[in-house]
Amino acid sequence: MLTYISQKTEFEGIIHAEGMLRIDGIVHGTVEVQGDLEISDTGLIEGPEVRAKNIVVRGVLKARVSAEGKLTLSRTARLEGDVVAGSLEIESGAYYTGYIETRDAKSLPPSQSLPELYGTTESPPSPSQGPL
Repeated sequence: MLTYISQKTEFEGIIHAEGMLRIDGIVHGTVEVQGDLEISDTGLIEGPEVRAKNIVVRGVLKARVSAEGKLTLSRTARLEGDVVAGSLEIESGAYYTGYIETRDAKSLPPSQSLPELYGTTESPPSPSQGPL
C-alpha cells in the first residue's frame, strides 16, 4: 500500500502510514511509517520526529530521524536533525548537520586509546645534514 503526498500539497499534523509513504509536497509535523519513506527532490518534511523502516531522502528533512533499517541521503538531500539508524548511506554532495548513531555502533568494542606518535618531539633534519 502506498500513501502519496503530491508536489502541490501541503499538510500540517501527524501522519501514520502502514505501507510506503512518498512525499513530493510539504509536511509540517510528525511522520510515522510502518514501511518505507521516500522524500523526493521536491519534498520537504519539517517537524519534531520522523520514523520509518527505511528512509530515502532526496529533498529536505528537518526533524529527529529514526530508521529501523537504512537511511539513504542522495546527492540532492538536505538533512538537519539527529539520526538513529540501522545503517547509513550518504552520497557525495548531500548536506547533513546533526548527530548520527547507527544501531550497530552499540555492539562495537570501546575504542582503544591512540598510540603516541614518534618523532614529534624532534625537529626534522635540516637539508645540510644530508640523507640519514
